[in-house]
Amino acid sequence: MGCGLSKAHSNPEVLVSHGSARLTVHGRRLIVQRHQAGWKQAHIAAAMGVSRKCVKTWIDRYAAEGDDGLLTRSSRPHSMPTKTSVEVEQKVLSARATHRDGPDVLGARLGVPARTVSRILRRHRVPYLRECDPVTGELIRSSKATAVRYERARPGELAHMDVKKLGRIPDGGGWRARGRARREETYQRKAPIGYDYVHSLVDDHSRLAYSEILPDEKGATCAAFLQRAAAYFAAKGITRIERLITDNAFAYRHSADLKRVCADLGIKQKFIKPHCPWQNGKVERLNRTLATEWAYRKVFTSNADRAAALAPCLEHYNTERRHSALGGKPPISRLLPT
Repeated sequence: MGCGLSKAHSNPEVLVSHGSARLTVHGRRLIVQRHQAGWKQAHIAAAMGVSRKCVKTWIDRYAAEGDDGLLTRSSRPHSMPTKTSVEVEQKVLSARATHRDGPDVLGARLGVPARTVSRILRRHRVPYLRECDPVTGELIRSSKATAVRYERARPGELAHMDVKKLGRIPDGGGWRARGRARREETYQRKAPIGYDYVHSLVDDHSRLAYSEILPDEKGATCAAFLQRAAAYFAAKGITRIERLITDNAFAYRHSADLKRVCADLGIKQKFIKPHCPWQNGKVERLNRTLATEWAYRKVFTSNADRAAALAPCLEHYNTERRHSALGGKPPISRLLPT
């Protein structure tokens, strides 16, 4: 029977009993009082519903320490031989600050189990990546997430499509490359440098992704992108996209060109509920990954340099990058060889 015994003596001021303890401080004091009144230990144990060993323990503790011996103590062990070393913890914290990756990626990088990395981050109260700004790493308010996580049963059953708008980089680089002192000069340009529109398609089941940088987000542009993305998916083994989910942008809702392409490919269009971007969460997550691992991963000195870095990033994403949702494997692992 439980007696509320603990292993260490590091915090004798704690007065809250363990959840499984049979006795409170008052119950232990009652044991001592009955023993002083002449009760036999066996009779005390039967009356209190605990073991004889438990009764003897509290009597001995009271004899050695007085009332302090009856207080609840921490159950933390005196020593922890398997505790992660300070050096390993510092390596994990340093790698997280430098690379801003999750436990699966950091664990593989450092040769430490992902669960251990997670515990180290929680122990040091490092915020989750979803709570941080993807560019600066600073803590921000987290966005709403879907309450029930879902995943389609097979590749091609559902694909997510979206557009991410990025400011173009002027020749010589923007303020990140030239310093904040030149920031005003960038703002005062007479001719605006405009935006790149990163169109992306993600398979719900495998997380296979395809992205292109295009000059706009008009219906014809979206339709042509979907055709090329479907061809890329087919080359990877996803021969048909059954459903396509997007937000409610005008081009997705009303473009005749996009509707025609969907009809030709046998795709049924679906739309998220207005103001609920988390319903298109898989491609929104890809947008964030591209921002942190491609667009803002390094300082680019020209727009062409950044555009050229997209294809290698996507290749790494699809064939090598560890995905926690896929058990630490890349998207290509869920597709049949082609």
